[in-house]
Formats: sequence, structure tokens, C-alpha cells
Amino acid sequence: MIAPRIYDAVLAEHLTKHRQMAFVSGPRQVGKTTTCGLRADAILNWDDFDDRETILGGPKRVAAAVGLDRLRGGTPLVLFDELHKFPRWKQFLKGFFDAHAGRVRIAVTGSSRLGIYRRGGDSLMGRYISYRMHPFSVAEIAAQDLPDPTRIVRPPRAVANADWDALWRHGGYPEPWLKRDRRFDRRWQALRFDQLVREDIRDLAEVRQLDQLALLARLLGERSAQQIVFSNLASLVRVSVDTARRWVAALCDFHLGFLVRPWFRNVSRSLRKEPKWFLRDWASITDEGPRAETFVACQLLKAVEGWTDLGLGAFELGYLRDKEKREVDFVVVRDREPWFLIEVKRGDAPLSPALRRFQDQLGAPFAFQLTLGGDYVPADAFDRSGPPLIAPARTVLSQLL
Repeated sequence: MIAPRIYDAVLAEHLTKHRQMAFVSGPRQVGKTTTCGLRADAILNWDDFDDRETILGGPKRVAAAVGLDRLRGGTPLVLFDELHKFPRWKQFLKGFFDAHAGRVRIAVTGSSRLGIYRRGGDSLMGRYISYRMHPFSVAEIAAQDLPDPTRIVRPPRAVANADWDALWRHGGYPEPWLKRDRRFDRRWQALRFDQLVREDIRDLAEVRQLDQLALLARLLGERSAQQIVFSNLASLVRVSVDTARRWVAALCDFHLGFLVRPWFRNVSRSLRKEPKWFLRDWASITDEGPRAETFVACQLLKAVEGWTDLGLGAFELGYLRDKEKREVDFVVVRDREPWFLIEVKRGDAPLSPALRRFQDQLGAPFAFQLTLGGDYVPADAFDRSGPPLIAPARTVLSQLL
């Protein structure tokens, strides 16, 4: 079973409007190859021995293999999967694109960030547009159409209780979300962790102390939604602070988790403060408090990265904390200005005083205290700006991406 994705519409729009290559990156098993493969006329996977041999033969051999030397109707789409594992992938793509751009469309997928590799090669500037793929979210389950560029946030849409519960319990990765089987989830999570730490990072990030790296990853697995202190992590894993920072960055690059930094108008202040760490797979978190905050964080990250990739503005995700340790869980920044604040609560609770304080201080138009257990309300949370609102997560999250 293949569920429709918003990324089907993203890729369709790209192929209609742009001549550049589509670079689609994201975590393992998030659906990159499936989405792009459904539209592709030819797929070349670097992990396949025969395909690798074809790629190593150069652009002319690839062109012959996919039939670009034959008369055909339309413009074929060629998909290169995991090509970034090829040390000279940039030179290869530049040569192939420059030689055949008028006769072929090109998509490139990879389980790690295609932009993190600096191994030689000519610049691809102007030859590609990047898209970051995420697991399912409330908004994507509700609808798979692209946002209206004039408004960005969508009208609220309800999702079925069974789909909401499955998203909360099994996570947003397509296979666990569709299977909805906890026994399968556990095996899937263990295999994904092992592949990421002991295969992807070993092969591509050249980390040799895999046992210590695996320990760091497991420690971070217990710390989702917490501030991380690099000196403490370094002490626990018995590495230097600089090494701990590099390893956390590698785990982010390979999508085990992500960092959310405190937001200040002065960027240098943000870099000096400790970030919060969030896992990409909230279903692996047993404590419901951190799981709730991570659940929302993942969907906010998907929205800000998706809106940015679609050219709707420059969006950032941060959190707020002052010297008195007052804190708001998240701030979404649009074109360098705070747009909306989010405080996450598992159940009903009085409105957080910090939410109003930070909204007044920053001048953000919207502020919401999300209740994870609240019933869906068919009201547009972004209809008009004003003081903070207690709102059901089902409503507000459905309006994102």
C-alpha cells in the first residue's frame, strides 16, 4: 500500500515549472525513492552494482542506457538514487546535466543531506533546487495539496481519530504509520538505528569509534526535547567536547535528530546558547511529555523547511528563553520576524504567562498553547492576530504542511 504524499505535488510542480535538477533529501525510509520513482522513466541506484558500473562509465554511457539517443515523445525523468556516495558525484551530474538538460529531467535522492559533502567537483550552482522530505504530519494526512502562496497556512481540516492515534503511537514514517503494529515498530526502529550508526555514518562521515558514537546516539535517544550540554555528553562518552559537537552534527546530518536553537535577533547570541535536541522519530520516546513536545517539533520543522524549499519565504524554528529562565517551547520566524509562538501541553493547563510575555516582547502576531488531548475545532487559528489562545493541536497542526 502506498499512501499519497504532498511531495507528489511538490515534484509535479517542480517538473512543470523548473529546468533544474530536483535534489530530494531526507531520512532513511521516509519515501524519497518511492515518490520520485513513481514518476521516473529510468532509475539508477548507486547501491546496485550494475547501475554503479553504468554511472562510472560517464554521462555518455548513462545517456545511452536510458535511451536518450532514441526519438521519443515527452521529456523522460531519470532518477539517481544515493548518488552522493560516489566521490565524484558533483562532476558527474554537472557533465550529465550540461550535456543533456534539454532532453531529460533529473531527480537525485539521498538519505543524508546532499549538500554536506565537499569532496571535490565543480559547483552545481544554478543547476538544482533542493527539497527536504519529512515523515507524515497531521497536515499531510489531512490534505496533500500545496499551500496557497498568498497565505501559506491552510484552512483547518480534521483527520480521523484512527489516523491521529496512529501518528502519535507509530510515528510518521510511512511503513510504521501504515502497518500500525507495535511489534513491527520495535524491529523497524532497531534496524534503522543500526543502519544509520553502523553503516551510513561509518561509510560516509568516516567516524571510527563506532561504539562510542552508538553510545552517544543512545544517550541522545533518552534526551529528546532537552537542552544538551556538549561538555556533559563528551564526559559521558569519553571524547573531547569538539568531537562531541562533530558527532552530534553528524547525527543531525544523517537525520537521527535535529537541533533547535534559542532565537535572538542577534544571531551570535543564539550560537553561544545551548540548543535543544529532538529525535526525528517521536514514536520511540516512552515518556509522554517529551514525546508531545517532539511530536510538535517535528511537524514545525517540516513546515518551516517545506515553506522555505517552496520559495514562500525564509523560515526558522527556534525556542525562547530569558535570563530568568522563562521559556516558550517554539517560535516560528518568517523573514527574520517572529511569526507565531507555540507552547506544548499534553493535557489541559492554565495559559502559560511566558507565552503572553514573549509575544508582547517580540511583537509576534500569533501565540498558541497547544493541547495534545484536545478535540478538533473547525476554526481557523490564523484568522486574526491577537493575544495567546489555548488551541487543540489537531486544529493548529492541520494548518501547517
